[in-house]
Amino acid sequence: MALQENSILSHDEINRKITRIAYQIYECNVNEKEIIIAGIAENGYVFAKKLKTSLEKISSIKPVLCEVKIDKKNPQETILTSIKETNYANKSVILVDDVLNSGTTLIYSVKHFLNVPLKQFKTAVLINRNHKKYPVKADFKGISLSTSLNHHVEVVLKGKKMAAYLE
Repeated sequence: MALQENSILSHDEINRKITRIAYQIYECNVNEKEIIIAGIAENGYVFAKKLKTSLEKISSIKPVLCEVKIDKKNPQETILTSIKETNYANKSVILVDDVLNSGTTLIYSVKHFLNVPLKQFKTAVLINRNHKKYPVKADFKGISLSTSLNHHVEVVLKGKKMAAYLE
């Protein structure tokens, strides 16, 4: 199978990256009782759930999951979250996605959260590609990857065999 030849991260490597990012989030929020982990729908939300589980194992912080629904083809459309704005106001928010490519999805999602006052706002991604269209960065990242614009990164987080591939 061609995908296996182009493996970026194995199941075990992804688990290690998740644990490391969870520790970094904990270090930045050590004095917080509760933080919001906002995962961008589909894979970003799955990644956020895994970060939440890892954070619960290593700290006393209560991570609250929030799913962020954004139309990736039309990011200027209304963005919806699974929790109300009042639930994340004046809290530390970590916006999570699986891959940071051009930055379009992340920057429009960041804009949504800036409608309310926040205590702190950080971003976390599993794979940070270096093709930014917007001035957005990942505060916490599993791996940075320089590729051509023609490549696509496929991240599989569901099931018992997590992996990331370059297509």
